[in-house]
Amino acid sequence: MRLLLLLLLFSFTSGLAQKEIRLEVLNVPASEGKISVALYNDAQSFLKFDKVFASKSVRAKKGTTNLVLQDLPEGEYAVALFYDKNGNDELDTNWLGIPKEKVAFSLSKMKMFGPPKFKECAFLLEKDLSLQISL
Repeated sequence: MRLLLLLLLFSFTSGLAQKEIRLEVLNVPASEGKISVALYNDAQSFLKFDKVFASKSVRAKKGTTNLVLQDLPEGEYAVALFYDKNGNDELDTNWLGIPKEKVAFSLSKMKMFGPPKFKECAFLLEKDLSLQISL
């Protein structure tokens, strides 16, 4: 009976195991400023600064900057990131709202007339994952 109870407990808690996303940001132009990452888990919140599921900023490293988003439940996600050259923790834009700092997305690129949609950037997180995103 104890063995059965232990097996049930283990199978339940293993289903709740948290995952991580290792990001390798390529083509970082300089070792000044930050790489700021936002993780979204649905289309309604995608690219809304007040609806970010998880976020992280790390010091930029010319060439390649690495970071890890940890303790994430399984699910569908999309990443948006930007090179915060001046380190002001904001995506600087011109008067039309067009970014003046480099931006990038998981599995998609900026379009001629705006950013991609959530579904174009989305991926399924079922186990620890490594992603390369090029600025």
